[in-house]
Amino acid sequence: MAKYSVSALNKVVRGPKRANYDVDEINGILDKAFLCNIGYIWDGKAIVIPMAYGRSDDKIYIHGSLKNRMMLSLLEAGEASLSVTHLDGLVLARSAFHHSANYRSVNVFGSVKKIDEPGKKMKALECILNHMVPGHWDNIRQPNDKEFNATLVVEINMDMASAKVRAEGVVDEPDDYNLPIWAGIVPLRQVAGNPIHDKGLKEGVKTPKAVLDYILKNNSI
Repeated sequence: MAKYSVSALNKVVRGPKRANYDVDEINGILDKAFLCNIGYIWDGKAIVIPMAYGRSDDKIYIHGSLKNRMMLSLLEAGEASLSVTHLDGLVLARSAFHHSANYRSVNVFGSVKKIDEPGKKMKALECILNHMVPGHWDNIRQPNDKEFNATLVVEINMDMASAKVRAEGVVDEPDDYNLPIWAGIVPLRQVAGNPIHDKGLKEGVKTPKAVLDYILKNNSI
């Protein structure tokens, strides 16, 4: 069972019993999302923004315009940090102090490089789109030369990573269990609804199987 080595950078300090450095567990959390938050420094200021991504083995791919300040800042720094979080439930305790949330989160730290080779760049774009809806790349018009050349693709190598997971009930002070106050968990999850067809859709064009499969997999409550 492969694990990431623990360093001062990726070590979970607060709540270490919830830490997980297992590669498969971390990849599983990453693969169930398609938006991450990436931190970078621009003009001496710390900025964090959401970004679509795709994962292939130990590589994470992101894309943007050639003048995207985040992408250019990451390339200049040569390293990146990103995080992904799934919110699984509200943990409502008897006391305000012990309110919490159940979640699965991952932090990734790694070196950054620009992808220039056309074949690899196209595969990275395919990875990002299919990470959102598996198999959907084959249903769409792929980038033309103008779009392809106007797109900057960055590869982040997963040099270090860690996960932190809370999946438990209310933890109150012993004396508070005798209080006549409701406590419990409100489960949360992201649910896919029925597809809404584009207004300009040509008559007879059907929803692709990849989209229907995604909805079927993600629409149960």
